[in-house]
Amino acid sequence: MNVFGVGLPEMALIMVLALLVFGPKKLPEIGRSMGKAIKGFQEASREFEEEFKKEAQQIEKAVTAPMKATLEPESPKVLTPPEVAAKVEPEMASLESSDANGSPAAEPAETDSPA
Repeated sequence: MNVFGVGLPEMALIMVLALLVFGPKKLPEIGRSMGKAIKGFQEASREFEEEFKKEAQQIEKAVTAPMKATLEPESPKVLTPPEVAAKVEPEMASLESSDANGSPAAEPAETDSPA
């Protein structure tokens, strides 16, 4: 019998020393508490292992599952930033409005083009 590299003679010596140090009344209590601690550790270890296996299966499933190809909806022909759109909209509205003669009401001033 070999537990953690400790044979039967070494275990007997440890038990005798524990009996001398703790006494016959405390030894069963210490044994029970150590047994409960080891059992709790084993349960926690088992739960951790199960959780680890579940996560590994989910990752494997995600990696092996075929990817779905989807088409993106068509985007608008011209995209303008909000700042530019705010400046252009009033100018476009003035170009589209006309007076009674059918001529444009006002023409936008040209600021960017050199003369």
